Amino acid sequence: MPEGKELYMLQLRRMMLIRRFDETVKDLVQSAELVGMAHVYLGEEAVAVGACTALRDDDYITGTHRSHGHPISKGGDVRRAMAEILGKATGYCKGKGGSMHLADFDIGILGESGILASGLPVACGAALGSRMQGNDRVVVSFFGDGASNEGACHEAMNLASVWKLPVIFLCENNQYAVTTSFRDTVAVENISDRAVAYNMPGVLVDGQDVLAVYEATVQAVQRARAGEGPTLLEARTYRYEDHSEGLNRIIREPYRTEEEVERWRERDPIKLHSAWLKEQEVATEEEIEAVWADVTQAIDEALEFARESPYPEAKDLFADLYADPLPAR
Repeated sequence: MPEGKELYMLQLRRMMLIRRFDETVKDLVQSAELVGMAHVYLGEEAVAVGACTALRDDDYITGTHRSHGHPISKGGDVRRAMAEILGKATGYCKGKGGSMHLADFDIGILGESGILASGLPVACGAALGSRMQGNDRVVVSFFGDGASNEGACHEAMNLASVWKLPVIFLCENNQYAVTTSFRDTVAVENISDRAVAYNMPGVLVDGQDVLAVYEATVQAVQRARAGEGPTLLEARTYRYEDHSEGLNRIIREPYRTEEEVERWRERDPIKLHSAWLKEQEVATEEEIEAVWADVTQAIDEALEFARESPYPEAKDLFADLYADPLPAR
């Protein structure tokens, strides 16, 4: 695992990759080149990057419908991710999964889903599998504040605690489930306060600070690898955009103020990390701008790759959906 400047610059690069990637996705939706829903991760980059840079390559993650940031943070290929979003055969799921279903088992990305909290039971299964195989892999399961109220979330946390599974439950509390404030649906002050009911540590962390998320995840990973069971991390963060692109065209009443959005933009995770790098004399402004330029080129090339890639052929419609050949009855 990287350390020192290598780690800090990797975190910067991956946050910038997510930012440029999802800015591009937003543009594709607004120009109607990408038809359908896309849930961008703009403003939340420090959460996934902080958590995933605390993991080994062979550790696992499960994600959510806001799924572009998770695989990029784990080292995923932005070309294959962009191709998948545009429905191309060169995508992660051969163009059949789309924006909410990116997976790459080779680097521990077990997949995302549009079904709230559905990744948490999968994470428990992967963690149990790791134990049965006799290895020390851990699983980070990302979920949102809305998903924290789903039954599957609580069932998974209870099971993981009873069996002391090596899982880190990471709640990306971006304040709103679509248009509903978590203050209207959560009875406790912090979602992490619920951890006490499952006899696991509950940690509230600044989700705009990539190093704070990283350090909290490192501690949770060490605990999980030592056989001490799961941890519930709550990263308090914010999404700059609506729940999904285009939602503003059908929402009749505003659910948050422009002043609130701007207050959170002042604590932009990339700006905060860049300022820290300069203050600590880890990187210069010129080095940071060079990363921006390299990342911009990488995303431009990913979009070109996706546009030039072919669509899946009709004959492959059912490929990868069923066993081939079908087993005899």
